[in-house]
Amino acid sequence: MSRSRANSSPARPGSVRIIAGRWRGTRLPVPDRPGLRPTSDRVRETLFNWLQPVLPGARVLDLFAGSGALGLEAASRGAAQVQLVEADPQLARALTETAARLDPERRVAVHRGDALAFLRTSAEAPFDIAFVDPPFAAGLWPAVLALLPARMAAQAWLYVESPAGQVPPMPAEWALHRENHTRQVRYALYRRGTLDHS
Repeated sequence: MSRSRANSSPARPGSVRIIAGRWRGTRLPVPDRPGLRPTSDRVRETLFNWLQPVLPGARVLDLFAGSGALGLEAASRGAAQVQLVEADPQLARALTETAARLDPERRVAVHRGDALAFLRTSAEAPFDIAFVDPPFAAGLWPAVLALLPARMAAQAWLYVESPAGQVPPMPAEWALHRENHTRQVRYALYRRGTLDHS
């Protein structure tokens, strides 16, 4: 989920819920931060229906984690490891507390810091799935997409959110797999490499 954009989620103020998996129904706190908007339940349910065949055992990167709704949903549904990256100190603290409460096995790690700096300096092994949902007004898609391939597996999956009607300039190595939209948001799943099936 990203920050600093209009609210398009029907979730109750103050929390969002994990939809499915081992932590199904768990409420995630949404601190009162300017522009903080969780990805809606409907969008997340569609996304994870798309990802479910490849999610079990995957290494997942949530670059603009916010409330952690995307990354923690992935962990709940069977991802092996999830890295949550969040620059806002209050949000990062909330993520750390939530991860400690839900995940004693420490499959979820929280990195407090800038997403671009993380991509430049991280020593993490290649990720199988990445969620890229940055603050819309910041225009971070080109910079993130330029740095991301070095951190991704050869046949990785990439989820991208952008304003409705706007398609970020995607490098040729990312092939569109599925896309949909709400009134405010376009959301799309890409596959790295050449697809030989739909």
